[in-house]
Amino acid sequence: MEFIDFLSKAQGLPVIDTRVLSAGLMDSSVIKVQISRWEKSGKLIQLKRGIYLLAEPYRKIKSSGFYIAGVLKNPSYISLEKALEYHGLIPESVAVYTSVTTKRPTRFQTPAGIYDYRHVKPDLFWGYTSFVLNGQTAFMATPEKALLDFFYLRPGVVSLEYLDELRLQHVENINQKKLAEYALRFQKPGLVRTTDVVQRYINNHQKQVKEL
Repeated sequence: MEFIDFLSKAQGLPVIDTRVLSAGLMDSSVIKVQISRWEKSGKLIQLKRGIYLLAEPYRKIKSSGFYIAGVLKNPSYISLEKALEYHGLIPESVAVYTSVTTKRPTRFQTPAGIYDYRHVKPDLFWGYTSFVLNGQTAFMATPEKALLDFFYLRPGVVSLEYLDELRLQHVENINQKKLAEYALRFQKPGLVRTTDVVQRYINNHQKQVKEL
């Protein structure tokens, strides 16, 4: 296959999965040689084995980091700090796309960003929704699940002072009933206690707002 033919098939794709693209076209070993050649010449950017982006001069659409996160490891959904940023619950811009997966934990450091995957058991793989950004489907934890995933996967003593240091904001967007119900599903008493602290923090914040 000539690169111009490859380009006609791949130019409109946000991410290139060579296994899908080359299916039924020719011998897979030939495709691998060509892909390697195009990567070395700077026409393709490898994200992981078999997954590529077209280099900027050849790309027609911008690939969403949220979408890429789901392609690099499936099943997975964005959670923890990146989801907290997305929902406006923390003010900082978060560089790493942290996701939750039922598969092995791993990290991909790519030219398109850093993608970190934290493992949870299948019975904790819930509390996320899908959304479409520029025609690309991604999966994101709800505000409540993002918080609980954060405290579950980064365990430690959580106090009101700690939540101040975390700089939680827009806490009125957190559904306290859902947060408490979700916490019980983890079956971790420590996480339930943490949720109680978070609810006190939210109530204190709402009281301060009313007093202004």
